[in-house]
Amino acid sequence: MNGPAPHPPTVVLVHGAFIDASSWAGVIAPLQAAGLTVLAPANPLRGLAQDAAYLRSVVRQIDAPVVLVGHGYGGAVITHAAGDYDQIVALCYVAAFGLDAGESVLDILSRFASAPVTDTTITAALPTRFTGGPDGEMYLIEEQFGPTFAADLSPHVTDALAVTQRPIARRALTDTSGPPAWACKPSWYAIAAADRMLAPTAQRFMAQRMAATEYSVAASHGVVLSQPGAVAAMIREAAEQGTDRGVGYGLPRS
Repeated sequence: MNGPAPHPPTVVLVHGAFIDASSWAGVIAPLQAAGLTVLAPANPLRGLAQDAAYLRSVVRQIDAPVVLVGHGYGGAVITHAAGDYDQIVALCYVAAFGLDAGESVLDILSRFASAPVTDTTITAALPTRFTGGPDGEMYLIEEQFGPTFAADLSPHVTDALAVTQRPIARRALTDTSGPPAWACKPSWYAIAAADRMLAPTAQRFMAQRMAATEYSVAASHGVVLSQPGAVAAMIREAAEQGTDRGVGYGLPRS
């Protein structure tokens, strides 16, 4: 007697700081062409607990297994959000923060030096301008956006990204993570080998700590924009394995 047919997972793409969900456009097209259902919600970027709660609310509306994908700070969000959700069958990190319990984004940034692009290094302070005091929002300085975030994209692209960037609340850097989802979920990690925002050494450390399937991509932190095909290929691999894990899956909406 045949068992239930495999249920293809839905891929949920979570963007990081300074960009928005449109950054996934080049990744979405090949995933959809492969027959996958894809969602790319707007990450609020207000703080880890709030952002993770929002992501969980999105996942609860999906009546299928889920592969969560996080870029940059989005990795911290999926790590904090996925936890004991059986619905989530795989995690994908794209130059992303895979935090451990009690760890913050700032802990990782402080521990691993990034390649310097200005006199201000990432260990002292991100090259940002602050508004609104200690609880204000962070932006990348417009002139620094290209060389810091996406040196492998053309200036006309990075100039547009610089003036449309999504700010992140400063508290998001210091909020600490709960028990990491990667401790109980199969994980994949795309290391951006030319990243000037999140040091490749930090990415390798986090990938190895979570025993992730690793891919190295010759790209900047803006890898989802500059190398979308490579990112999509990794996600497809995770989704294929997630399909097997999702056999017989069923979850009522709540």
